Amino acid sequence: MNMDKEYFVDKTAIVTGAASGIGLALIEELLAYGAKKVVLADFNRENLEKHTTRLAAQYPGKVEGILCNVTSEEEVKAMIASAVEFFGGTLDLLINNAGAGFSGLFVTPLNPGAVKMLGLREQTNADWEKAFALNFYGALYGCRAAIPLMQKQGGGQIINVISGIAFYNMPYQSAYAATKAALNAMTLSLRAEFWDEHIKISSATPGTTATAIWDGVEMPEGTQTPQESAQRVLAGVAINKRIIFGDDSDVSGSKSCFSDDCQEIPDQYLLNIARQRRSGKMVV
Repeated sequence: MNMDKEYFVDKTAIVTGAASGIGLALIEELLAYGAKKVVLADFNRENLEKHTTRLAAQYPGKVEGILCNVTSEEEVKAMIASAVEFFGGTLDLLINNAGAGFSGLFVTPLNPGAVKMLGLREQTNADWEKAFALNFYGALYGCRAAIPLMQKQGGGQIINVISGIAFYNMPYQSAYAATKAALNAMTLSLRAEFWDEHIKISSATPGTTATAIWDGVEMPEGTQTPQESAQRVLAGVAINKRIIFGDDSDVSGSKSCFSDDCQEIPDQYLLNIARQRRSGKMVV
């Protein structure tokens, strides 16, 4: 995908979950492309301070870090208000990137040995609520705070980072799949709702990327770097794609996941994934 770097020149941008992984890569790419000012929002104080200090030295006056737990609507509202003040009154781009992968058993299998092989436990209602608080409501709070600002200024852009799991719903990750599918549905509903107010809203998958989501698990072959993911996402942002696919595998999967003519493809693929995961291999 070709990259229109000029699109980002003199733009202001907030990225949540920006102190590591894809979020940090997005910030670094935006600055390299000529963004006017950026805000890193994250709940990890140590990482946030480290990378804000580093980038502020490289891009004086252009970088601010704001401590924010996106599961708190009040913190999200305060973060966006502070960012807009730093920007001088306008917000061009919000990327709701903060999130995490969640794995677990929907119910405990009859065979206790399967639980030991997977190393997973049954997810409680509290686990599901935690997943939705971070992966869904965090982005919802960001949209709710940013859209009125963008309406007043005559436009803007919001990207909600979902996952290929929103389409190919991996076994033993039902909560993760549900949160990202819900976020995608909300995002695309809002896209049409605010189109005529010149607010561009898109979903973006990061693709299979080397981030902390793989901690303790062998990364799949062909995993891309956070920079590669960020570049591909921003290329889609620049042309206002409805859904931005972060790698070729997500593009391929999107073509078969809901097609009436291809129902055997996801069935066979996901059944194989379930069986391999039961054997102790956390494959994708």
